[in-house]
Amino acid sequence: MGFRGLIGPIIAIVVPYLLFESLRFGFLHDGVYAMPQGHFYIVSAVAIFALIIAIAVGIAGSRLRNIQISFLSLSFISLAELFAIHGLSTPNFLMHASHLPAISASLSVLLASFWLWLSSLPSDHRIAEFLSKGQNFLVPAWTILLFVFGLIGMQFPGFVDFVPLNENPMKGSVAALTVLLNVMAINRYYQSYRFTRFPLQIHIVYSACWFIVAQVIMVLGNLWNLSWWLYHFLLLGSTMSMIIGMVRQNKGNKSIVMALKALFTTDPIEKVTISLSPSVKSLILATETRDSYTSGHNLRVALYAIHLATEMHIQPEQLRALAQGTIVHDVGKINIPDAILNKPGSLTSDERLVIEQHPIMGYEMCKTLGFMKDELGIIRSHHERWDGTGYPDQLRGENIPLLARIVAVADVYDALTSNRAYRQAWSHQEVIQLLVEGKNSHFDEQCVDAWIRLCKREPIKYKQVSLDARLAY
Repeated sequence: MGFRGLIGPIIAIVVPYLLFESLRFGFLHDGVYAMPQGHFYIVSAVAIFALIIAIAVGIAGSRLRNIQISFLSLSFISLAELFAIHGLSTPNFLMHASHLPAISASLSVLLASFWLWLSSLPSDHRIAEFLSKGQNFLVPAWTILLFVFGLIGMQFPGFVDFVPLNENPMKGSVAALTVLLNVMAINRYYQSYRFTRFPLQIHIVYSACWFIVAQVIMVLGNLWNLSWWLYHFLLLGSTMSMIIGMVRQNKGNKSIVMALKALFTTDPIEKVTISLSPSVKSLILATETRDSYTSGHNLRVALYAIHLATEMHIQPEQLRALAQGTIVHDVGKINIPDAILNKPGSLTSDERLVIEQHPIMGYEMCKTLGFMKDELGIIRSHHERWDGTGYPDQLRGENIPLLARIVAVADVYDALTSNRAYRQAWSHQEVIQLLVEGKNSHFDEQCVDAWIRLCKREPIKYKQVSLDARLAY
């Protein structure tokens, strides 16, 4: 795909900018259209579309434990609320002329670009990790903050004059920062799109392109000129592009219905299978398409792990993290050559080294998709051993994340009780014996004891998983 795939985004920037310059320099007629009422309606449409995006994405971010999605919601909350202030403060519509419309418009794109850039960061980035600690409070807190800003601004429009965003050099600096943030976001989302091919990601790229041109026009355009009106339509196009991207991303998927159902179910297994996003399902299918001998392995391990974690009284929020991290714990195998991945016999030492890279590959992949710290710990550390002889980081004991220790037991249990091309499945008792022998060397003793206790008390828990896995998709 390479550079050719960027032709569309480049056109999305160049064409409207050239149109703006053609109007500004008189190649096309740049008439003056002082229409406060029309301005209000266009701005309101942008704000409403942005609000729809923010609400839909915000709900998904909270439900799916994905910090990138929460940041994306904050981006469009910023655009919706501040652009609504821009519309309500339209000169000579509801208020007298002031600096509030220009400042709120500039801030709307700057802050939307800032959160969009944050959404493109790997989820193990220090900023993303810090903000993810308060993920549940980010969206409501930011929404209230902007609402208060809007109330004060509408009552006392002169209070924004202390921030001269509509005067140079501040005006130019804001535009430069907006361009920089969006260029970085475009680069990261485009690189991720090249791998995942998720429709929403390329629509985010186009939205960022139009953010760039809109901010430039704000700086260079003259109030009420046709060239100045252009940036309003670019922001309208940006929000519409996002809505189209979300529709394409969820095409054929009853995600809203499933989300509502997931809210009220008390079955942890149902919570996992219902809550999977189309993106996560795509990763699962991509992994299992590459490895024909592990079809259903990811989901079976997730179900075993949830049963085990429930026995260990893990908190519900951690169960969600466990489910999402485990369901893609082997996603790094996508990058392992078929000749090694599906080799019917024993691996050579060099081939083993290649296989042992899959936790790192999966970690690097998923951190660019917004997976949070707990999920990333599962993906990277599920092959670590209690005595420090595991891979890839040779972590020891409680330095291994607890959820990864739980997955280690579930992963080995499923691997050995499943048929392979080079061996028959082990019996339940044979695997239990191996787990017992591996306590405090391979496995966390508490995890093994909890699994044995659960299997003795409720043998249906391990007998039913294969059927659950077949029905889940």
